[in-house]
Amino acid sequence: MRLTRFLDPAGQEHHGHDRGDGTAELLSGDLFFGLSLTGATATIHQRLAPLRPVNLFCIGKNYAAHAKETGSDAPESPIVFMKPTSAVTDPDHPILIPHVCQDGPEVDYEAELAVVIGRVVRDVPQAEALDYVFGYTCANDISARKWQLEGGGGQWIRGKGFDTFCPLGPVLVTADEIPDPQNLAVKLILNGEMMQCGVTSDMIFTVAKLISFLSRDTTLLPGTVILTGTPAGVGFTREPPVYLKDGDQVVVEIEGIGRLSNPVRSWMREDGG
Repeated sequence: MRLTRFLDPAGQEHHGHDRGDGTAELLSGDLFFGLSLTGATATIHQRLAPLRPVNLFCIGKNYAAHAKETGSDAPESPIVFMKPTSAVTDPDHPILIPHVCQDGPEVDYEAELAVVIGRVVRDVPQAEALDYVFGYTCANDISARKWQLEGGGGQWIRGKGFDTFCPLGPVLVTADEIPDPQNLAVKLILNGEMMQCGVTSDMIFTVAKLISFLSRDTTLLPGTVILTGTPAGVGFTREPPVYLKDGDQVVVEIEGIGRLSNPVRSWMREDGG
């Protein structure tokens, strides 16, 4: 099922099954505990991030070519950081360049497959890990590189945790429709130009491995979202570097899920300044 969270023309929020024609069949119940189709439909007026995550785990340098382009060896174990849930933003909503990034370009894109946990899991073996996946969506791990590398005391969360720095969507595709998450094309298009084009089979640590690793002595709750890393082609490694700027349009496209599109705006412009 392709689940969408959206506002109808009257401003009412719903969960629904995306029918692909601008409408959704409405769902009742809890997202993780007993959703059912109602038979009623509504127009999708504004898409929202398909869920409100309870936690956002992120994995760095999880594609070998991306690790190489940053000048790093492939990591021996997953590089884990987190984003605050307040960083989540909706499809078509602006990615805002923060006030603190106005001194020079530094805001970058990262197309990523996002995994959504559907059941409480702790200490799960890798062979069973995918049984706990509810579904998958697209993510853009927006990163302010100077703040990531210089402004966080060696930790990445500051440079990756500003408001609007985690677009999610456009839909949440349930796991039964993606039986093999290691066989998906991942792309990023900036202003119509392909910047990233990778395949999840190139991950250093598979989705199952990541879930098993993260669940060691750690409870992953339903609604936990895991960003699984980005392919090669990020902006700061290019010659010359390519950073997001006011007026850009950035699209994450993942095979079997869809296209997550967001404009880029200066925070000053968004505030009317």
